[in-house]
Amino acid sequence: MKMERLSQDKIRIFLTFDDLTERGIQKEDMWREIPKVHELFSEMMDQAYNELGFDASGPLAVEVFGMPAQGMVVIVTRGKHTRDTESVSEDEEEVYEMEVTLEQSDAIIYRFRDIEDAIGAAKTLAGRLTEEGRMYRYQNQWILCFDPAGWDSAGFHSLIAVLAEYGEATSVTHAMLEEYGKLIIPADAVKVLVEHFAN
Repeated sequence: MKMERLSQDKIRIFLTFDDLTERGIQKEDMWREIPKVHELFSEMMDQAYNELGFDASGPLAVEVFGMPAQGMVVIVTRGKHTRDTESVSEDEEEVYEMEVTLEQSDAIIYRFRDIEDAIGAAKTLAGRLTEEGRMYRYQNQWILCFDPAGWDSAGFHSLIAVLAEYGEATSVTHAMLEEYGKLIIPADAVKVLVEHFAN
């Protein structure tokens, strides 16, 4: 479980499928109101407080993004206090006021520390798996983004295997790339990289 602060009132938590499996939670469970998910959320908020000093009291907006290859991204935004929290009695169980939004993203998103790694991945993919993809620049890293709609399972897993060899799965969502990243290659990124750097 990795977490980072995005702003004073917003954090992002990246849960791998291993994080969920260790706690006996299936991916589909994140969409259901069950005790295990509440326990996981409490654990995440404790860790956020300990690691980032993020105080999760008061109303919270929680966005959960499911990503097929990487796991889940949870973005927690703290709202403003609407009631006097001091009046809550000590023995009352800690309750988070949550407004949960769930989104399923099929995008496969991998980051590369170096442009050479992205080119290496492109050369391996080109002609065998795909010439598609978009490339972004985000927080000093190169990011390749693929939409696997219509891919069969074998092709999907082969794509992930190649990307994982050269880069690493990232918790950045497509929406965040659109808003904060810089679009470098809008289409056919694999083909463009190979054409420009095939030496």
